[in-house]
Amino acid sequence: MNAKRESTLKIEENLEAALCYIFLWVTGIIFLLLEKKNKFVRFHAYQSTIVFLAICALRLITKYIPLLGPLFSLVIVLLWVFLTYKAFNGEEFALPIVGDLAKQLANKNSEPKEKEN
Repeated sequence: MNAKRESTLKIEENLEAALCYIFLWVTGIIFLLLEKKNKFVRFHAYQSTIVFLAICALRLITKYIPLLGPLFSLVIVLLWVFLTYKAFNGEEFALPIVGDLAKQLANKNSEPKEKEN
């Protein structure tokens, strides 16, 4: 695990990152609003928000397709458990495509802004 980085919420960063996934995209958005400093946590918050919003939209379609609906639900649960586990263990596991976008957003939006004189 990397060295501890400062957190706005004063919670251990691995716990904060895991909490980003607990209620899927909802907690992702909550942590995006609350956590301003920690890029590791913001990465997981962005990844959670993007992935699970897209999955929820797809789930609305697949739930009406026999066999595909239950299979898709199982994949969602497995992905949710896997991402929560990785975050709790302090890993910045990036999913293909979405992970790169989440990294870019986390790096861009958590930089401290310099004050102009």
